[in-house]
Amino acid sequence: MSLTSVGLLLFAVISAATGQVMLKHGMQLATARANSTGTSLVITAVTSPWVLSGLVVFGISAIAWLGALSKVPLSVAYPFNAIGYLVILTASIVILHERANLLTWAGSLLVVSGVIIVVLSKP
Repeated sequence: MSLTSVGLLLFAVISAATGQVMLKHGMQLATARANSTGTSLVITAVTSPWVLSGLVVFGISAIAWLGALSKVPLSVAYPFNAIGYLVILTASIVILHERANLLTWAGSLLVVSGVIIVVLSKP
């Protein structure tokens, strides 16, 4: 697998994770705004800049993913999604101020270890 392919996979996974964090943040804000104003959550969400931006970033990640799939076998590419677990876990703690326990970290690290094994094996 070339360095370009790895870079494209990492970009796709990290941008997808970024989009998910943006969507979560946007929905937190939209929920609070809908509750305080009594407006529809759906209307509040679809007009939220964070939600709309999150969808755009997620869309960009989908395009990058398609590019990666054109170069890398799915059996190698798909396990890279597990890296997104660590990105989202870290971002949810740092940015969204959520909590994670030791078992959550241990499980995520085990999954990423599996990714490393898959990537290092020759299909």
